[in-house]
Amino acid sequence: MTTPNRPDPPMTGDIREQLTGFLDYQRATVVWKASGLTDEQARKQLVTSELTTVSGLLAHLAYNEQYWFAILFDGAPDPWKDAFETDIDAEFRYGVRTPVEQLIAEYERECERSRAVAAKFDLDHEVPRGKERVNLGWVIAHMIEETARHVGHLDLLREMLDGVTGE
Repeated sequence: MTTPNRPDPPMTGDIREQLTGFLDYQRATVVWKASGLTDEQARKQLVTSELTTVSGLLAHLAYNEQYWFAILFDGAPDPWKDAFETDIDAEFRYGVRTPVEQLIAEYERECERSRAVAAKFDLDHEVPRGKERVNLGWVIAHMIEETARHVGHLDLLREMLDGVTGE
């Protein structure tokens, strides 16, 4: 695994720059942790949960990007809606059937789309989510947490797969 090309989050600037900087750092870490693996490695089940594979986590993170930004804020249709009616973990299972390089490319495209959607709105812009409302600032903070949590999973899985470590 080569040294990652991750953007350092800014230590000064406005809150939007700092939040998006931290999210972009975590997004780049996802790509770094998943890059260079074979499809077999990315699909390998190393822990009890059949869902916790590198490929499953990539698909899950791509869907999270899509849901929170494109679907919720930009009004895009949810391509997983029907699948989730019968399998709440459908995106994880999709990951196990999909080549890792394709998953990385899909994740990067969703991240780019998320950046474009987020750029259209102020942090306090609200949208409905079920019976509640959510604003963009909350979504970005949530995505930092969600992505960082799964980066931790990816870090452990990567070390178990090929011994590669790194922050």
